[in-house]
Amino acid sequence: MTADRNTAPPLPASGPHHHDREVPGFGRVTIRPVVPDRDAELLHGWVTQERARFWGMRDASRERVRELYAYVDSLDTHHAYLAHRDGRPVALLQTYEPAADPVGECYPVQPGDFGLHLLIGPPARTEPGFTGALLGALLDFLWAEPRRQRLVVEPDARNDRAIARFVRAGFRPGPLIDLPEKRARLLFLDRVPADAR
Repeated sequence: MTADRNTAPPLPASGPHHHDREVPGFGRVTIRPVVPDRDAELLHGWVTQERARFWGMRDASRERVRELYAYVDSLDTHHAYLAHRDGRPVALLQTYEPAADPVGECYPVQPGDFGLHLLIGPPARTEPGFTGALLGALLDFLWAEPRRQRLVVEPDARNDRAIARFVRAGFRPGPLIDLPEKRARLLFLDRVPADAR
């Protein structure tokens, strides 16, 4: 039996790699680690769509998706999460330590740098402000670890929508870099000191 691509419920949220929070005016956002065997079908349905072309997995089989996320699950430096809104999966968040990733060979990594990739799932309907509200909840999850001082993203340089979305969220553009699979635009977001919030 396989999970419905749009209704797979979140697993219980507890522990340091989970997040469960009510976002006023948006709903309950739950973030939990990807479970490769359970989530492969859902993720395959997302990453092979044309809208996810910059994710680089359009031709991946379901088994290849499962293998990839099983590999990520085996690492201490890279993690994958599913974000749910009111019980519905809405985004894939991947995190990494830049010093342990090819990105780290392309810029001077600073202590406290923490990288992320974000794929918003297919929307149930058009909803103005959805991505901004969701990104805000994801950033709260990422900043919950006090050692993180700067977030790093590197969307494909051709992905104008993603770059603009991160800029609207406060990320500042950095240089173009060449990674094995793409030319990317680095963007950075510094932690705001608690006394400045």
